[in-house]
Amino acid sequence: MSTPTTAEQDGLQSRLPDPIQFFPEVATIAGAMTKATRNGSIPHTTVSLVQLRAGQIAGSTYHTVRQTDLLRKAGETDERITAVASWQDAPYFTDAERVALELVEAVLTPNPSGERVPDALYAKASAHYDDKALWTLTLAIGQICFFIPVALIAKPIPGRPLGKNYSK
Repeated sequence: MSTPTTAEQDGLQSRLPDPIQFFPEVATIAGAMTKATRNGSIPHTTVSLVQLRAGQIAGSTYHTVRQTDLLRKAGETDERITAVASWQDAPYFTDAERVALELVEAVLTPNPSGERVPDALYAKASAHYDDKALWTLTLAIGQICFFIPVALIAKPIPGRPLGKNYSK
């Protein structure tokens, strides 16, 4: 049995139609969030690595495929992209990228014994990022968290470009 390619997935259907037809302001929100996270205070690669990890944690094929594609187009190596899932012991990430990945995991992973983002993690993050960069990282996490329910409920088609990833 062979793995279906993107071309073979043409029969895939989303559960819901594109939300833009009901809520055109979503495009404005998405554009504003993208503009905010691309303000130059942190590398675009860091944003994509964080959003890839968020997609992995949430179990979203759509976001995992999308962020992987964006990272590849940005020239990232397969080793770095693949190692996001096991970043803790992977030799491919800078200390700043590691703390960004640790931060997104803390935000998205319940901690039954305390705060998700304890002071020690915040201190580690603030050692690598100034206030604007920390806000940018926070917005990047918020941006992907805004779209995770869309991906999990509506099931846009992975690998298709925005605007063509809904079938209804």
